[in-house]
Order: sequence, then structure tokens, then C-alpha cells
Amino acid sequence: MSEPVVSITPAARGKILELMKNEGREGLVLRMAIAGRGPGGFQYRLAFAPESERAPADPTFDAEGFKVVLEAASVEGLRGASIDYVESPHGSGFKIDNPNPLWADPVAQAVQKVLDEEINPAVASHGGHVALLEVKDAVAYIQLGGGCQGCGMVDVTLKQGIEVRIREAVPAIREIVDSTDHAGGKNPYYQPSKGGHSPYA
Repeated sequence: MSEPVVSITPAARGKILELMKNEGREGLVLRMAIAGRGPGGFQYRLAFAPESERAPADPTFDAEGFKVVLEAASVEGLRGASIDYVESPHGSGFKIDNPNPLWADPVAQAVQKVLDEEINPAVASHGGHVALLEVKDAVAYIQLGGGCQGCGMVDVTLKQGIEVRIREAVPAIREIVDSTDHAGGKNPYYQPSKGGHSPYA
């Protein structure tokens, strides 16, 4: 039998089983996916869901007492990761160690480098940060958070600063789409048609 994509420590397994039991519903699995990439690295989504919701392409494995379902699109980014549960005086929670680079695609790596080295240090003074969600078909999907979210100047910041700098540094990018809903603070990721398209495309 092949090794599971993600390993789970005994401490994490015990906590997951405890939380599953507290849910009081039968037939639940632990779903895991990469939700995005932020200033601190990968952002994850862990949730209990009925096994019936698993898509045919989503791999599943037995974790001794429960099943884990991985979102198919996240598998390569999760390969070799481990889930632990850590208790400390500062708080307890799941800790995920992931040996993978944030991006395998060189264009995405180049955009991330611009965000890390130039853009995020600049917007940090306002308590904001910019996360790269995905690069697809020469379009960079970004999300603005912290002090940027809901800021009245965000369109100016995006168009005159962030977009111009990314396009200068990474010519392979032809468009930047802001996937943040600034009015509601929601993130309609993968719904770029809702607005936010760049006039420069």
C-alpha cells in the first residue's frame, strides 16, 4: 500500500477523533485543501464533511479511525505534509508542516517574490497584506487583506501600485484580478467575472 500523501501524528489523530465524536454525525470525513497562500505561507482548509460530498477525483485515505479526503487540486501542494496538534500556554491548535515550495510554477514564483520583497513591506505600514491566490492563463488572482480590505483607496493602490509593479517585474502576467470583495469583506475566489477585471488587459 502506498504511503498517504499527508501524515497525521497520534496527537492530531486523537484530537480529530474527539472533535468528530462531538459532531455527533455519522459518515463524516476530514476534508483538507490548500485555501491560499499568504505572508506566512500556505493557508489550509480543514473541515468535517459527509463522505458523499467527495468528488470522484479527490483522493482518500484511511487515517486509523476516520478517512481523510484531499481536494484533487491541492494534492501536489500537500504531498509530504504532516498534521500535528500542539498544546501550549499561548493556545492550542493544529500545526501543519509542509515541505513544498509555495508555487511550482516559475511565473507564480516571480509574482510571489514581488509581493514578498516589495509590495507587502509597503502595504504593511497600513496593516495590509496582499496574497497571491493563483496564476492561471497569464492572469494573477490576488486577495487584499488586513488594512487594505474595505479601504477607500484600494482601487488606486491596486491600479497605480500593485498592478503596475507586478506587470513590470513579471512580463508574462497580462492581467491582475483582485478577488476580494471590499464592500463585504468576502472572498469570491474563482469568481473573477463578478468584477474587478483590469482595464489594462
